Amino acid sequence: MDARARWQARYEQAEQAGKVREADFTTLSGVEVDPVYGPPGDEVDPRIGWPGEFPFTRGLYPTGYRGRAWTIRQFAGFGNAEQSNERYKMILRHGGGGLSVAFDMPTLMGRDSDDARSVGEVGHCGVAVDSAADMEVLFAGIPLDEVTTSMTISGPAVPVFCMYLVAAERQGVDTRVLDGTLQTDIFKEYIAQKEWLFAPEPHLRLIGDLLEHCAAEVPRFKPVSVSGYHIREAGSTAAQELAFTLADGFAYVELGLSRGLDVDVFAPGLSFFFDAHIDLFEEVAKFRAARRIWARWLRDRYGATTERAQWLRFHTQTAGVSLTAQQPYNNVVRTAVEALAAVLGGTNSLHTNALDETLALPSEQAAEIALRTQQVLAEETGVANVADPLGGSWYVEALTDRLEAEAERVFATIEAMGEAGRDRDADGRVHHEIGAMTSGVLRGIEDGWFLSEIADASFAYQTALEKGDKRVVGVNCHTGSVTRPLEILRVGHEVETEQVAALRTRRRDRDDARVRGALDAMVAAARDGSNLLPPMLEACRAEATLGEICDALRAEWGEYTEPARF
Repeated sequence: MDARARWQARYEQAEQAGKVREADFTTLSGVEVDPVYGPPGDEVDPRIGWPGEFPFTRGLYPTGYRGRAWTIRQFAGFGNAEQSNERYKMILRHGGGGLSVAFDMPTLMGRDSDDARSVGEVGHCGVAVDSAADMEVLFAGIPLDEVTTSMTISGPAVPVFCMYLVAAERQGVDTRVLDGTLQTDIFKEYIAQKEWLFAPEPHLRLIGDLLEHCAAEVPRFKPVSVSGYHIREAGSTAAQELAFTLADGFAYVELGLSRGLDVDVFAPGLSFFFDAHIDLFEEVAKFRAARRIWARWLRDRYGATTERAQWLRFHTQTAGVSLTAQQPYNNVVRTAVEALAAVLGGTNSLHTNALDETLALPSEQAAEIALRTQQVLAEETGVANVADPLGGSWYVEALTDRLEAEAERVFATIEAMGEAGRDRDADGRVHHEIGAMTSGVLRGIEDGWFLSEIADASFAYQTALEKGDKRVVGVNCHTGSVTRPLEILRVGHEVETEQVAALRTRRRDRDDARVRGALDAMVAAARDGSNLLPPMLEACRAEATLGEICDALRAEWGEYTEPARF
């Protein structure tokens, strides 16, 4: 059976199983279009292939978006849990398909709202979550067994996830059916975002425990979302975002394997989070190259035998760094183009930034426009009718190949860094406690290599911008405007006051002996090497706060300070 016939058979099988949507798959003029286009027979390059076939360059499913459109997953969270709950219900009511939680800075750093270092930051860049009670309010009236939830947090991701599990228990939901994504990616924190709690090794210990627990107890949930978004927002190029992100992903695969986990079981629990920037064709090529590289490495390097273990599933967010404070309504256009790039590249879910996000958290009106941007793409443009519509374009295929080649060169550099100074066994092979890529990533973090590579790329772009070689409308060209200042969302000081008061009441009313016992059991697990999730869950059930949990581990493992570099 030739390649086209093989794809046709899989598409028809999906159709017969009811996995193709009932929809109008015609152009605006009423012309019926095929589910996919390509050369006849086996003439297609096997590195490009057909949708649903290795190496998945053209997408994971033979049906493309005809089977299932991307999930509209708007990132939201501000103030306290009750305010964010209202925004989530608005998003779901207006057609959002999933929730994505933004946390405030104290939560991201594992601090309680009444910590002296939290003053002035509570509820400002996301929602404040101090204990499982906040998580319970955050999802009140939203059945957690019926929605998928993404949580964008890495340093304290494991205790926050435990609070989420406790909130589900309090709803009466079987945690085995929970579906969603936890970011957890600590490597990108050291590389780009700089929100960590401990040194890399304890964080990897926690992530390994999380992988084990989810594989056994929460099998539908994806415990690690490897993030390139923050790497790109820090100033990297598209090729650097692609390569650094996938290298981090390979390191997490090695971590799972080092725990004795079956790659075909735990690899489907890894997902990715990419930036969709303004250069439409480069971004489409980046997404296509990412699927191809991941599939090949998982099969050939790490021994994955199932398609699901070879799939690279990814969420995309439009580029916050592309938004401008000048002429902010231009940001609607930028976001639409970036969202189109994500869809043409085959994203599995998508967040569209609001026009005012460069100034403040989105207003309700701006959030609605961002949501409607995706809905216009899905309902009016026809982009969901054909799988990988740019596949076969000489330009897009050349860009895909070039990005893949650049990424492979970076992988070689990272592995070489990991080998430098390492002990070798009797056969001359380098010994790595977790794996070769993990060793290289850790060395790159320790030596500041990732940091310097991103800094150089960022400086080069800023220089081109200031020279006028790169042009941004409203910033260095077409600067005249009739735009008036925007009304932006402001989080009042009363949010912090009320959150701190609620936290104090919660501490007063809980069973302190139960909390202390649970925290002591957690520290004992940290010392004896047993899985930390069970005692941490018990601490969350007892209403131990995020700061108390993280401080207990800080006392055991110490805090990490990045070495000064110039």
